Amino acid sequence: MENLPKTNIPETFKRKQINLVGVLENLGQTIIPDLGSLESQHDFRTPEFEEFNGKSDSLFFNDGQRRIDFVLVYEDESRKETSKKGTNEKQRRKRQAYESNLICHGLQLEATRSVLDDKLVFVKVHAPWEVLCTYAEIMHIKLPLKPNDLKNRSSAFGTLNWFTKVLSVDESIIKPEQEFFTAPFEKNRMNDFYIVDRDAFFNPATRSRIVYFILSRVKYQLINNVSKFGINRLVNSGIYKAAFPLHDCKFRRQSEDPSCPNERYLLYREWAHPRSIYKKQPLDLIRKYYGEKIGIYFAWLGYYTQMLLLAAIVGVACFLYGYLNQDNCTWSKEVCHPDIGGKIIMCPQCDRLCPFWKLNITCESSKKLCIFDSFGTLVFAVFMGVWVTLFLEFWKRRQAELEYEWDTVELQQEEQARPEYEARCTHVVINEITQEEERIPFTAWGKCIRITLCASAVFFWILLIIASVIGIIVYRLSVFIVFSAKLPKNVNGTDPIQKYLTPQTATSITASIISFIIIMILNTIYEKVAIMITNFELPRTQTDYENSLTMKMFLFQFVNYYSSCFYIAFFKGKFVGYPGDPVYWLGKYRNEECDPGGCLLELTTQLTIIMGGKAIWNNIQEVLLPWIMNLIGRFHRVSGSEKITPRWEQDYHLQPMGKLGLFYEYLEMIIQFGFVTLFVASFPLAPLLALVNNILEIRVDAWKLTTQFRRLVPEKAQDIGAWQPIMQGIAILAVVTNAMIIAFTSDMIPRLVYYWSFSVPPYGDHTSYTMEGYINNTLSIFKVADFKNKSKGNPYSELGNHTTCRYRDFRYPPGHPQEYKHNIYYWHVIAAKLAFIIVMEHIIYSVKFFISYAIPDVSKRTKSKIQREKYLTQKLLHENHLKDMTKNMGMIAERMIEAVDNNLRPKLE
Repeated sequence: MENLPKTNIPETFKRKQINLVGVLENLGQTIIPDLGSLESQHDFRTPEFEEFNGKSDSLFFNDGQRRIDFVLVYEDESRKETSKKGTNEKQRRKRQAYESNLICHGLQLEATRSVLDDKLVFVKVHAPWEVLCTYAEIMHIKLPLKPNDLKNRSSAFGTLNWFTKVLSVDESIIKPEQEFFTAPFEKNRMNDFYIVDRDAFFNPATRSRIVYFILSRVKYQLINNVSKFGINRLVNSGIYKAAFPLHDCKFRRQSEDPSCPNERYLLYREWAHPRSIYKKQPLDLIRKYYGEKIGIYFAWLGYYTQMLLLAAIVGVACFLYGYLNQDNCTWSKEVCHPDIGGKIIMCPQCDRLCPFWKLNITCESSKKLCIFDSFGTLVFAVFMGVWVTLFLEFWKRRQAELEYEWDTVELQQEEQARPEYEARCTHVVINEITQEEERIPFTAWGKCIRITLCASAVFFWILLIIASVIGIIVYRLSVFIVFSAKLPKNVNGTDPIQKYLTPQTATSITASIISFIIIMILNTIYEKVAIMITNFELPRTQTDYENSLTMKMFLFQFVNYYSSCFYIAFFKGKFVGYPGDPVYWLGKYRNEECDPGGCLLELTTQLTIIMGGKAIWNNIQEVLLPWIMNLIGRFHRVSGSEKITPRWEQDYHLQPMGKLGLFYEYLEMIIQFGFVTLFVASFPLAPLLALVNNILEIRVDAWKLTTQFRRLVPEKAQDIGAWQPIMQGIAILAVVTNAMIIAFTSDMIPRLVYYWSFSVPPYGDHTSYTMEGYINNTLSIFKVADFKNKSKGNPYSELGNHTTCRYRDFRYPPGHPQEYKHNIYYWHVIAAKLAFIIVMEHIIYSVKFFISYAIPDVSKRTKSKIQREKYLTQKLLHENHLKDMTKNMGMIAERMIEAVDNNLRPKLE
């Protein structure tokens, strides 16, 4: 902090600051400027004397020359009606000290009172040329050296060019950005850079980033040798109401100022407006206006959405295959047939209250199951295993192109420590590399303790999530008994309630809805917990902070969103025993059983409710909430005044995005990515739902950023950060989960085993391969007299005097020497399932490895561009350096010759 540069400051300000520094040194307190001196630096004219001359979109100081790079907003304590005079005085002194220190670092300030509320004061901040140059060098900002002479490769397909042109933004509206070779800025080499116009050399986004860098590091208080600094702390403590850069104009119409680029208007018209929903995104303009971090997010989201189009087409094809072939589903016909399913009496699925039931009451669910549990499911699961690899590999190439085009190839070298980290650097150690002293926030032992505490906290909260999942399971077990006892018991198939609403269906739907509500509640809690843990961990850079928070939040969300799906897919109905000896959960609740067709349909229902509910909830949060808040704000501000509101006041009344706003956008999409890949074998329409959602998501996010939120501080970003390895981990896990869903959750493997082996002798009764008799083969026989007292059910009177019932398993019948033990068919099916998982995983992993090896992360053309830029940059800087050296050597030689000549001439004379 002490190494921040002192730029050229007017002499009047220097004289005033000398006394303030003396006060700081003598008293060890904050720099507190004289109020009169501060007001002499500001323009505190009251609103009635403010003359805007109709320029409500002005981006300059009152002189019309100095550009507004940042705006600070506070509430004037002298006009507040409050009894906390001491607190107000402390806030005023801290703010005055902070603003005085900003002036010390070369920034220029101008204050103006609000037009609508005279208690509000807007402090406009301007960074002069010298300040921009100084901090551009400190921040290693890359700036233009010379125009780029590398030509883009044109497509050889005229039709494709025409189609691409239709989808692209009109270049006459949004002109392509001129490309330059760039290098980190250095003041002593200023002549080497492409400076045509000083006012345009640093674009508004870069200016705002530099000013924010200064604002985040300037002190406002010093107590007991502990510095307090940064605009974030001042805003969080209420000393300032807000701090933000300005939008350049209104989003609905162009600015009247001819010097305004109207980029916000262009973004709204060609990006955020619904009529542009079919067009490509103007990524270069997004990056220029909002910074690389926002740009890379929308580039990734757009690419992900494009790749989802292929997955959605294949998914719909697989769904249609299952839908069109459901009438040929033999085992479903057997379930619905009155002489087969209508005469099969099933054993009760719970103790005492649950009745015996006929198999044909599951007719409708078995028909629906035929749509999703078909051969197309297997094909689609294999396809998605390959698709996710193609998506990740091609995205790496696209990301490498953006890194080159947006000058972020060597960004990691530019990143500075976070102000919060620097403020805690109190321990002095010797750097092993430089052998110089440096400050760190805590020792190695202290770091180990913090990491241990953070890991323990994360583990504790994950256990709480698992506890909530167990609560849902207990609900399912208990409410199933109620539904079994209360739902109508008419089994003739004419009752529409009984036909469509079975106890299993009612339990599944209500449990999914309750699970979704609990997920949303827990999300709010875990969001704050993850931020608290990460703040305690104290990462050094902003990238480290976001990556650490990302891993914690995703871990919480992964368990929160997917745990119920994992339970249905891999645990429900797998450990139930048999009617005479059931397995109990927690020693009290009898474990749930699946429908005779398996739990796949229930997993599909769970995914549909969570994905659909999540999309609706997020849209309500992202669109309606800020829109309503802004609408309420406008309603309260309309007080009969028709005065023109300046640009800074219009932006102040927009909603703040927050530093983690983009983080939540990524998290939302990655959770969706998990649903699309991890459980896609049970729901082939998931990519289609994700595609529709993402098409709307892009435009909703664009509309929200452009119209409802203040302009974000532009930030650099090289890639999508920790989300990339998270997606790679999901892609690897998705192969395993989909293989296990097909093997253990669906009924595909038992059907294939029956078709190829057990439908013909010696195991089956048919002379050819067929699926007839499959249902009877998968249902074992249990003798009613063998029920234990605890497990006895209440049989229907109309079922007659049946002595046996059926249940879903492969066990020997009563009377067999090994009665109720698993039969040989069971072990054949288990072997087939394990073999299928091993074969499917090895095939897909082999294809994934080959694709990853065959597709390089950086294309050959991008590598050539990067190498050529490095070569030309080094050559240009080297040649200019040689020219300067030659020029200096020539001047020195001339002076030496002149000096020698001057010394010898008198002697010769």
